[in-house]
Amino acid sequence: MTAVKKYNAEQLMQVLLAPVVSEKSTRVADKNRQYVFRVADAATKPEIKAAVELLFKTKVDSVTVSRVKGKKKRFGRFMGRRNNWKKAYVCLAVGQEINFAVTE
Repeated sequence: MTAVKKYNAEQLMQVLLAPVVSEKSTRVADKNRQYVFRVADAATKPEIKAAVELLFKTKVDSVTVSRVKGKKKRFGRFMGRRNNWKKAYVCLAVGQEINFAVTE
Protein backbone atom coordinates (compact mmCIF):
# COMPACT_ATOMS: atom_id res chain seq x y z
CA MET A 1 0.00 0.00 0.00
CA THR A 2 2.65 2.48 -1.03
CA ALA A 3 0.16 4.60 -3.00
CA VAL A 4 -1.69 5.59 0.20
CA LYS A 5 1.35 7.39 1.63
CA LYS A 6 1.59 9.60 -1.46
CA TYR A 7 -1.77 11.32 -0.85
CA ASN A 8 -3.33 13.13 2.08
CA ALA A 9 -5.90 10.92 3.85
CA GLU A 10 -8.42 13.77 4.06
CA GLN A 11 -8.09 14.32 0.31
CA LEU A 12 -8.68 10.62 -0.39
CA MET A 13 -11.87 10.64 1.69
CA GLN A 14 -13.37 13.09 -0.83
CA VAL A 15 -12.62 10.94 -3.91
CA LEU A 16 -15.19 8.13 -3.59
CA LEU A 17 -18.74 9.47 -3.46
CA ALA A 18 -20.88 6.32 -3.53
CA PRO A 19 -20.99 2.75 -4.83
CA VAL A 20 -23.08 2.29 -7.98
CA VAL A 21 -25.65 -0.45 -7.39
CA SER A 22 -27.30 -1.61 -10.60
CA GLU A 23 -27.81 -4.81 -12.55
CA LYS A 24 -24.76 -4.11 -14.69
CA SER A 25 -22.49 -3.31 -11.74
CA THR A 26 -23.62 -6.47 -9.93
CA ARG A 27 -22.92 -8.59 -13.02
CA VAL A 28 -19.48 -6.99 -13.43
CA ALA A 29 -18.67 -7.59 -9.75
CA ASP A 30 -19.55 -11.29 -9.97
CA LYS A 31 -17.80 -11.93 -13.29
CA ASN A 32 -14.65 -9.76 -13.20
CA ARG A 33 -14.02 -8.91 -9.51
CA GLN A 34 -14.75 -5.27 -10.36
CA TYR A 35 -16.63 -2.79 -8.21
CA VAL A 36 -18.23 0.37 -9.56
CA PHE A 37 -18.03 3.69 -7.73
CA ARG A 38 -19.27 7.20 -8.38
CA VAL A 39 -16.19 9.39 -7.97
CA ALA A 40 -15.38 13.11 -7.84
CA ASP A 41 -15.07 14.80 -11.22
CA ALA A 42 -11.44 15.79 -10.65
CA ALA A 43 -10.34 12.36 -9.36
CA THR A 44 -7.50 10.60 -11.17
CA LYS A 45 -6.87 6.86 -11.47
CA PRO A 46 -4.01 6.83 -8.91
CA GLU A 47 -6.16 8.79 -6.43
CA ILE A 48 -9.07 6.38 -6.89
CA LYS A 49 -6.77 3.39 -6.38
CA ALA A 50 -5.28 4.91 -3.22
CA ALA A 51 -8.73 5.81 -1.86
CA VAL A 52 -10.12 2.28 -2.32
CA GLU A 53 -7.02 0.74 -0.74
CA LEU A 54 -7.25 3.13 2.21
CA LEU A 55 -10.99 2.83 2.87
CA PHE A 56 -11.53 -0.89 2.26
CA LYS A 57 -8.05 -2.26 3.15
CA THR A 58 -7.78 -4.18 -0.13
CA LYS A 59 -5.26 -4.49 -2.96
CA VAL A 60 -6.34 -2.91 -6.27
CA ASP A 61 -5.11 -4.28 -9.60
CA SER A 62 -6.46 -1.65 -11.98
CA VAL A 63 -8.86 1.25 -12.34
CA THR A 64 -10.92 2.16 -15.41
CA VAL A 65 -12.72 5.49 -15.53
CA SER A 66 -15.64 6.64 -17.67
CA ARG A 67 -17.66 9.84 -17.94
CA VAL A 68 -21.45 9.47 -17.78
CA LYS A 69 -23.48 12.07 -19.65
CA GLY A 70 -26.44 13.53 -17.79
CA LYS A 71 -29.89 12.57 -19.08
CA LYS A 72 -32.11 15.12 -20.79
CA LYS A 73 -35.19 15.78 -18.70
CA ARG A 74 -38.31 17.81 -19.31
CA PHE A 75 -39.70 20.22 -16.73
CA GLY A 76 -43.11 21.18 -18.07
CA ARG A 77 -42.37 22.99 -21.31
CA PHE A 78 -38.68 23.49 -20.52
CA MET A 79 -35.90 21.06 -21.38
CA GLY A 80 -33.17 20.52 -18.83
CA ARG A 81 -30.25 18.19 -18.20
CA ARG A 82 -28.94 16.32 -15.21
CA ASN A 83 -25.30 16.81 -14.34
CA ASN A 84 -22.54 14.76 -15.96
CA TRP A 85 -20.66 12.51 -13.54
CA LYS A 86 -17.64 10.22 -13.37
CA LYS A 87 -17.73 6.46 -12.78
CA ALA A 88 -14.79 4.21 -11.86
CA TYR A 89 -14.51 0.44 -12.34
CA VAL A 90 -12.08 -0.85 -9.71
CA CYS A 91 -10.58 -4.31 -10.34
CA LEU A 92 -9.37 -6.01 -7.17
CA ALA A 93 -6.50 -8.45 -6.82
CA VAL A 94 -7.20 -12.18 -6.63
CA GLY A 95 -8.70 -13.18 -3.28
CA GLN A 96 -9.74 -9.62 -2.39
CA GLU A 97 -13.33 -8.48 -1.96
CA ILE A 98 -15.32 -5.51 -0.70
CA ASN A 99 -18.26 -6.07 1.63
CA PHE A 100 -20.83 -3.27 1.59
CA ALA A 101 -22.98 -4.81 4.32
CA VAL A 102 -23.95 -2.45 7.13
CA THR A 103 -22.79 -3.61 10.56
CA GLU A 104 -24.00 -2.17 13.81
